[in-house]
Amino acid sequence: MRSYRRGISRPIGCEGIGLHSGAAVSIRFIPAETGSGIVFHRTDIGVTIPARYDHVVDTQLSTTLGIGEHRIGLVEHVMAALAGLGVDDVRVEVSGPELPILDGSAAEFAFLLACAGIIESDVPRSVIHVLRPVQVFEGNVMAELHPISVSEPGFPMALTIDFADAAIGRQHLALTMDAEKFSRELAPARTFTLATEIKALRAAGLAQGGSLANAIVVENGNVVNPEGLRWPDEFVRHKMLDVVGDLALACAPIRGRFIGERTGHRMNNRLLRALFADANNYRIITPAPVLAAVA
Repeated sequence: MRSYRRGISRPIGCEGIGLHSGAAVSIRFIPAETGSGIVFHRTDIGVTIPARYDHVVDTQLSTTLGIGEHRIGLVEHVMAALAGLGVDDVRVEVSGPELPILDGSAAEFAFLLACAGIIESDVPRSVIHVLRPVQVFEGNVMAELHPISVSEPGFPMALTIDFADAAIGRQHLALTMDAEKFSRELAPARTFTLATEIKALRAAGLAQGGSLANAIVVENGNVVNPEGLRWPDEFVRHKMLDVVGDLALACAPIRGRFIGERTGHRMNNRLLRALFADANNYRIITPAPVLAAVA
């Protein structure tokens, strides 16, 4: 089925707190020329970094893009919102080295994009068609892409996570992602952490802006947040949200089936690198534009 590249009709933005820095940071989504893709621009230093898998320079706790010594961190939630809503071309301006965490999900970014107005161009969208299975693994951690028919709708995904804390445990989720399911089933799922890890993170200079307002905290089999969970399986939903954001760095929608076991940002990026390492793994399909009839 033919689809067309999408952008936004007007600029929109907000302010928030950086999860790791704890500093105030602003973000603005700016309309971009059709075909320009997604780029991040740090307004504080005037550096632009394309949203591409081969610009990922760090995957500790979040996905960080970089060029040289310059970094933009925590891009996965914004990338998930853009991919989930099918936005191909936009300039994302950020005033510091990481994007705001907001409530720890992608819902507020998706809301901003919807308020900006998502518009469709007359330029066909390319897709990456997976031609043969691609797998990366380390011990019991695994991520895979498998071929599907290029005409199959949506992006079928299946993910299993397994944590020792009883509040999380082993959770599994399978769905075929499209814009409606993303907005309803994944976008509001929040990031999470174990209470036992917070002290170490802060001692390492991380999670300085973390709070119960932007993360689920789990301790000794209990959820610390007074409001509880948005779903009983919110943990695996957020991990799948991360997968959507990390795989969006392929720069085009993937026509394939994703299967993951305990995967995180590092393995998600390794999966894309493995996919593109061999041209026999995929093909880029770019439909020809529809020409208007001439009388």
